[in-house]
Amino acid sequence: MAKKTRIERKPSIGGQAVLEGVMMKSPGHMAIAVRKDDGEIDVHVQPVQSPAAKHKWMGWPFIRGVVNFIMSFKMGMATINKSTEMLGLEEEAPSRFEKWLMDKLGDKTEKLVMGFAMVLAVVLSVGLFIVLPSLIATFLKAHIANAVLVNVLEGLARLGIFLIYILAISKMKDIHRVFQYHGAEHKTVHCYEHDKDLTVENVRVFSTLHPRCGTAFLLIIMVLSIFFFSIFGWNLNALTRIVSRLALLPLVAGVSYEVLRLFAFADNAPVRVLRAPGLWLQRLTTREPDDEMIEVAIAAFKAAQTGTPEGEGEIPETETEERVLL
Repeated sequence: MAKKTRIERKPSIGGQAVLEGVMMKSPGHMAIAVRKDDGEIDVHVQPVQSPAAKHKWMGWPFIRGVVNFIMSFKMGMATINKSTEMLGLEEEAPSRFEKWLMDKLGDKTEKLVMGFAMVLAVVLSVGLFIVLPSLIATFLKAHIANAVLVNVLEGLARLGIFLIYILAISKMKDIHRVFQYHGAEHKTVHCYEHDKDLTVENVRVFSTLHPRCGTAFLLIIMVLSIFFFSIFGWNLNALTRIVSRLALLPLVAGVSYEVLRLFAFADNAPVRVLRAPGLWLQRLTTREPDDEMIEVAIAAFKAAQTGTPEGEGEIPETETEERVLL
């Protein structure tokens, strides 16, 4: 007897907010929609394939969390770059340095700049959330004899830095609009998941908070890192402490992703209590969108769902059980 293929006819769709727009990703396509200065919505669609479709082991529990974490970061950087291009913000006159790069590297300039931006983002993230808390722990170690307490305080420092960072950027005007588009993204996904037609009126009534949000994922990583780093980090000097944190990060990300899946797709009293902090944090990273922002989110969603910029045509079936972060 032929093996039956499991078809999931209502795949998970998620994405991220970008400058003046929204990116949505389905198992088969990624779509970016932005509102241009003339009021028109520009939509870009491209096919995507889950790494697990090529390499089955990348979809295994715990490993898929690490893969998703890396791919989300990579796609996020590429999405921001593409949305900037769609808005025409790259049409400004290039600086002397940019001209020099283009003269020397030609078509490779964009890839170099993108690569540099990714490296810089990683370095800043490591410095802020790994190195700085580790240096704080090294200082505390000289005054506190209890190694477990020092490691716990290091984790609380990391969590505090993360919350302060989120609070600080939420006060920026441009980021406020991005957070509004983030809210529009969540509302649109909620509407889809509640089997409602994707209209502005239907989308508007839903919450800007969603349990599958990447913000909640980062919070889970921060909290679980306190546990893992406390177990494996005993009486370490500053350099060894930093290296051990970096080495353990894939394990923390893998476990955190499985916890997020549990929080997102299980619904009982204990789970609702445990996922509440992630929803509370989204009150900082999402804002109520206006109707024009909702229109952009709907356009991105339909394009990702159908694989066409107009958002029309048959919705393809999918065999994947991939769950996309928002």
